[in-house]
Amino acid sequence: MHVLAVLAAAMLFGTTGTSQALGPEGTTPLSIGVMRMVIGGTGLAVLAFALAARHARRRPVDAAPRLRLGWRPLSLMVLTGACLALYQPLFFLGTARNGVAVGTVVALGSAPILAGLLEWALTRRMPTPTWMGATALATLGVVLLGFGGQSGGSGGTDPVGLLGSIGAGASFAVIANAQRRLLDSGWDPFTVVGAMGASSAVICAFGLPFVDLAWLGTASGIAMALWLGLGTISVAYVLFTWGLSGLTAATAATLTLGEPLTAAVLGIVVLGERLSALAVVGLIVLGAGLALLAWGSRAPRDPAPFAVEA
Repeated sequence: MHVLAVLAAAMLFGTTGTSQALGPEGTTPLSIGVMRMVIGGTGLAVLAFALAARHARRRPVDAAPRLRLGWRPLSLMVLTGACLALYQPLFFLGTARNGVAVGTVVALGSAPILAGLLEWALTRRMPTPTWMGATALATLGVVLLGFGGQSGGSGGTDPVGLLGSIGAGASFAVIANAQRRLLDSGWDPFTVVGAMGASSAVICAFGLPFVDLAWLGTASGIAMALWLGLGTISVAYVLFTWGLSGLTAATAATLTLGEPLTAAVLGIVVLGERLSALAVVGLIVLGAGLALLAWGSRAPRDPAPFAVEA
């Protein structure tokens, strides 16, 4: 179930590009990103904290020691919110400089690798051979999908855009590892993700006066903003964090490579895009990597993750 939850979150993440393509004219990546995080972060905080309170009421009084919100857990929670807010401008910088295909490939392809390396640096736990093989397959699939979808591209990769995309991947890797450490310390998953949503919403709210939100005056603009905020942030990150409670950060990050797979399928079916033969091969390789990871994740996490009492 944890694997399915993370895959469902990745599918919701993957609807972002199509939603933007179907949205109103006059939008900018920054304005969409800021509004998405204000709506999504607020909704995420409300939903997650409500679930955390419900879970606390159902928990036996002596089931677990009461945790104190000290400096370390608070800083980790704020860090996840800051990284969530930082992810989008970095991601859009990469796509603006190097195009959507290359920018997306670098950001999403680097996330699981950086998550695995960061987890190893923090815990000295080597990723499993299954994770290594699945990540290699999935990353190769993303690369083939991204570069195979381009036709007649010119020029080299812009270094600033490349750094932006890698920074986006690093932001996601930090989120996965910070949440993993909070969960291992005994924090309720919904409290963790609610704090992330609240802090990201507050951070992005400061950017509202500096972006053009005229597109919100249209019905399609409101629908897009609500879906991007509530669907691809609020619901998606609740699913992702719950799934993370039973998986390693590296495994969860690799499973999120289902995002470009979903984006590609929606591009073909909804937007009428066409993929080259190389991109089709990339889809197959990516799907194989995700299937291998899902199969290998049937075994319990070692060491066992914090068990949330029913």
